[in-house]
Amino acid sequence: MEVARDLQGRPLRDLRISVMDRCNFRCPYCMPEAAYPEGFRFLKTAERLDFDEIERVARVAAGLGVTKLRLTGGEPLLRPNLPDLVARLVRIPGIRDVALTTNGVLLERHAAALCEAGLSRVTISLDSLDPAIFARLSGGRAELSAVLRGVGAACHAGFPDAVKINTVVQRGVNDAGVPDLLDHFRNTGVIVRLIEYMDVGNRNGWSHDDVVPSSELLRRIQTRWPLEALDPSYRGEVARRYRYADGGGEIGFISSVTAPFCGSCSRARLSSDGQLYTCLFATKGTDLRAVLRDDRNNGDEQALRQVLVENWCNRADQYSEDRAQAFIGGEAALVSRKNEKIEMHYIGG
Repeated sequence: MEVARDLQGRPLRDLRISVMDRCNFRCPYCMPEAAYPEGFRFLKTAERLDFDEIERVARVAAGLGVTKLRLTGGEPLLRPNLPDLVARLVRIPGIRDVALTTNGVLLERHAAALCEAGLSRVTISLDSLDPAIFARLSGGRAELSAVLRGVGAACHAGFPDAVKINTVVQRGVNDAGVPDLLDHFRNTGVIVRLIEYMDVGNRNGWSHDDVVPSSELLRRIQTRWPLEALDPSYRGEVARRYRYADGGGEIGFISSVTAPFCGSCSRARLSSDGQLYTCLFATKGTDLRAVLRDDRNNGDEQALRQVLVENWCNRADQYSEDRAQAFIGGEAALVSRKNEKIEMHYIGG
C-alpha cells in the first residue's frame, strides 16, 4: 500500500465524510438561525454524493493509507438508510474503524441498526445538561431528554468502542456547568471530551476571550476529582486523555486553540456534495464529484486516486498553529477573519 504523505510528512489516515449538509439544530456557533432560517436552500438529493460514490472515495482513500472513517454532517442521521452505508464501508479492505458524530436527537431509533451494521463507535455532541442553556445552544430545536435517551440507546446497543460526548466549552455560556455534565457521566463508561471553542466558519463571532483553555478546565476539575494522565492511544490522537483517580472513568481535552496539534494531523474531509478539504479551517476544496461523475473515467478509479494523491501530497495546512502564533503577537482575531473559511456544518467537525 502506498501511504500518502503531505509536505510536512503527515500521513493520510483519517477521512471524515459529511453525508448531509442539513441539520435539525441551529447551534449559534455552527448554524445560527439568522443565517439558516426556514426555507434556506440546502443541497438537493442529486447534488449529494450517493452511497456508491462515497464508497468509491473511501475505497481509494483506504488504498492510500486511510484506516479510519467518520460519518458527519450537518446531522448525519437525517440521511436515509445510513446503516446500509456503514455496512458497505466496514467491508472495505484496510478500514479498521467507522465512527459517527451526531447531535443525538435521532439516535434512539437508529443506534441498534448502526451497531448491527458494524459501526465501531458513536460521538454525541452535548454542550450542557441545563435545559435552558441546552435550548439556547441548540437553537431551541430539540429537547434535552431526547439526546439523553439517544446516549442511553447507544450505550445499550453495545458499540465495540466507548460512547463519547463532545462538549464545546464557551466562557460565560456553559463552562460553569461542566462539573455537572462530568458528574452525570462518571461511572457510566461514557467518555466526555471537553473542546476549546474554535473559530470554525465565519458566522459565530468568535473571540479568543470566549475560549476556556483546557489547562484552566483541568485545574478546576482537579479540585473536585483528582485526575491521572493517560498515554495516547495512537500517534496523532487529538484528545489528551485523563482518568479519574477514584476509578470513575475517563475524560479528554481537545485543545486546538491553546495547544494546536497540526503537526500530527492526518485528517481529510469530504463534504456531502463531494468537495475534498485538507483542513477544518480550509477556504476552498477540490471537486471529487466531478471526477466521480465524469463519463470519461468509466468507473476507473485511477483519476480519483490521482486527485487524492495530489491534494494530500501538496498539503501544507497548519491554521491552528498560525493562529496560536498570531495570538502571542496579539493578532489572533485578525488571523481568524483573514479568510472566508468553510462552514463547519458543511464538512463536519
